[in-house]
Amino acid sequence: MTKKSILITGCSSGIGHHAAHGLRDRGWRVFATCRRDEDVARLQGEGFDSFRLDYTDSASVNAAFDSVIESTGGTLDALFNNGAIALPGANEDIPRDGLRLVFETNLFGPHELTRRAIRVMRRQGHGRIVNCSSVLGFVAAPWRSSYIASKFALEGLTDTLRIEMRDTPIDVVLIQPGPIASDFRRNSATYFEKFVDWEQSARAEQYRASLLKRLYDAKGRDRFELTPEATTQALIRALEDPRPRARYRVTTPTKAMTVARRLLPTRAMDWILSRA
Repeated sequence: MTKKSILITGCSSGIGHHAAHGLRDRGWRVFATCRRDEDVARLQGEGFDSFRLDYTDSASVNAAFDSVIESTGGTLDALFNNGAIALPGANEDIPRDGLRLVFETNLFGPHELTRRAIRVMRRQGHGRIVNCSSVLGFVAAPWRSSYIASKFALEGLTDTLRIEMRDTPIDVVLIQPGPIASDFRRNSATYFEKFVDWEQSARAEQYRASLLKRLYDAKGRDRFELTPEATTQALIRALEDPRPRARYRVTTPTKAMTVARRLLPTRAMDWILSRA
């Protein structure tokens, strides 16, 4: 039997890396992509079909997708849009160029890749598109506005696509992780240093007291943090359930915020989330 195939983005570490290994172990043919050439080489050394895919570069997106389709003979069973970046900082300190980069990576790139996948899946008569959102795709929290805005937008795009695809054999699914152990916070410090002039901010003291400690001094796990395995298990269900759910929620904070958002008034939610 021909193996089912999946294209996964953001496989250099964390959720994407674990998902690539987990699905390969279940018999999937995994195309594990990432942005940096050195990570592509490492993934190839781990036995994966791996290509460079940078969401901010249309040529890179299309070249990677073409390579996948050439390798499979024109088919693709599933796409997992996992790659993302974060630019932490107070909303008022995020410059336009920084916000644009976050949206190029977290929204526009996945949208472009998804459009390519839909054409293949329509032709072959089946497919699954899974987008990785976050608990921050439906609730807000301080210092994370650019990431939150992009994930809110991704959820809207995904929900609309799911409805539009009801008359096709293509299933569209969201995964909503909460805190997952990864290099995500460390990587976000790079974008913070590039785009946020925090020392000139009206909130400089708040940066010193809060965000800088979280970015540079935090050690160990966050409360309720799980390993990437938790997201991989949700992804497996999203891909293999005969009738997948619209959303798979991962970690206690995600599940708790789903209930709280439904039951609590906005002022109460703002008070809780202001302490996140």
